[in-house]
Amino acid sequence: MKSFKKILAAGIAAATMLSMAACGGGSAADEGEGTAGNPITLEVWGWEPLLKNVKEAFEKENPNIKINITNAGTADDQYTALNNAISAGKGAPDIAQVEYYATAQYALGGALQDLSEFGAKDYKDFYTPGPWSSVNINGGIYGLPMDSGPMAMFYNKALFDKAGVTEAPKTMDEYYEAAKKIHALGDDVYITSDAGEPYVSELLIWAAGGTPFKVDGENLTINLTGDKGTQEFAKYWQKMIDEGLIDTKTKRWSDEWTKSLNTGKIASLTIGAWMVSMLDDQAPDQAGNWRVANTPTFGSTKSNGEDGGSTLAIMASSKKQKAAWKFLDFAAHGDGVKIRVDNGQFPADKASLADSSFQSKTDPYFGDQKFNEVLSQAADDVNTKWQFLPYDVHARSIFPDTAGQAVLGKYSVMDGLKAWQDKLIEYGKDQGYTVK
Repeated sequence: MKSFKKILAAGIAAATMLSMAACGGGSAADEGEGTAGNPITLEVWGWEPLLKNVKEAFEKENPNIKINITNAGTADDQYTALNNAISAGKGAPDIAQVEYYATAQYALGGALQDLSEFGAKDYKDFYTPGPWSSVNINGGIYGLPMDSGPMAMFYNKALFDKAGVTEAPKTMDEYYEAAKKIHALGDDVYITSDAGEPYVSELLIWAAGGTPFKVDGENLTINLTGDKGTQEFAKYWQKMIDEGLIDTKTKRWSDEWTKSLNTGKIASLTIGAWMVSMLDDQAPDQAGNWRVANTPTFGSTKSNGEDGGSTLAIMASSKKQKAAWKFLDFAAHGDGVKIRVDNGQFPADKASLADSSFQSKTDPYFGDQKFNEVLSQAADDVNTKWQFLPYDVHARSIFPDTAGQAVLGKYSVMDGLKAWQDKLIEYGKDQGYTVK
C-alpha cells in the first residue's frame, strides 16, 4: 500500500485513499445486478445534465437497476464532497464523473477501479486518442470517456478580415504576424488573452508536442526546462508578451473577458471543442462572425492538446461493480453516447466524429461553417504522449504565483516555468515520490 504522504499527493483526492483501501471493494463482495422485483440502486455523482437523459433510457432497458444521480453543482464542488465522503468512510458513490486531468490522481491513489477485468481494454479503438490515453494509466483502464475537448482556434473572422488577415493562421509564425495586424486596430484589441492561468500555457505546451511530465508508478520526471516542446512554447510566447501582443490583464470567464469577446476586443481563443456550444452566450453580438480552425502548429508537425472532458469511473469501494459497469458501458460505449451527442455533447468516440450528420452540422452563429469537420481533425491530432502529474490540481493551483507571473513581467517565461518546476519537484518529493 502507498505511504500516507503519497496518498495525500492526490491533491483533490487528498485524505481519501486510506479510507478507500479500508472500505475494500472489488467484485469479490459484489452485490450483483438486482432483479425487477428487487432492483439494485447505483449512486452516481456527476455534473453533466445529460446524465439524466441517459439514466431514463438505461432504466427502461434495465428495470433491475435504478440510478440515483447527485449533482453537486461543479466539478470542484463534487470533488470536495467526494473526498469528504471517503474520508468519513461512508457515503461515497458507486460511480463518479471525473475530469481527465484529475483521473490520474484518483487512479494512482487507488480510489478508482481498474476496468480491465470487465473487458475495457478491448475498447481502445472505439475512442479517440486523447480521451483514451487519459484513462489508460500505468496499464490499467480507470474509466470510460464521456466526452472530449480537443483544442481548436476559435476566431472572429470579421475582426481578422478587418485587420487584413484573410485566412486563419496555420502555424504559430502566421499567428504572430496576425497578432501584430490585429493589435494595430487599437491599443485594446488583441488576438487573445493570457492572464497567467495554467491551462493557457499547459495546452500550448501540449500543442507544441511537449511532454514535460512522465509518470512511472512512484517515479516522476518533471522536465519543463529541458523539454523541447516546452522550450518551443516559451520562446514563442515570450516574443508575444515582449511585443505586447497578448491581453495579459483579462482572465478567462471573467465579466471583462466576456465583454471583450462581445465587443471584438479579443479576436481568438485556443480552447476546447465544447466552446461551440458556449460562445454564443459569451459573445451574442458577434453572431455570424466567428469561425473554427485547427490549432496553429509549432513548426510542421501536427500536435494538439486536449482541453477538458471527463470520464465515468467506478469507485474502488463500490460493492455494486457489476451493475456499475453495466451503466458505464451503456452511458459511454452504448446507446448513451448517441443520446448525449444528439443533445450537443462533443463526443469522445471515433464513430460519432465520423458520422455524416455530425460532420455536416452547421450553425448561423459560425457563419454556417461545418465546424465539426475541423473539430474532428483536431481530435485526431491530439498528442497522446502527454501525461498529467499525480497531483495536477495542486500543480495548477501554484501556477499563477510561479510561471503565471511571466505575463506580468516578473519572470521570463522560461524562468517562470523553472520556478514552477522547482515547486513541483519539491512537492512531489515531500509526498514521497521519487522525482527527477
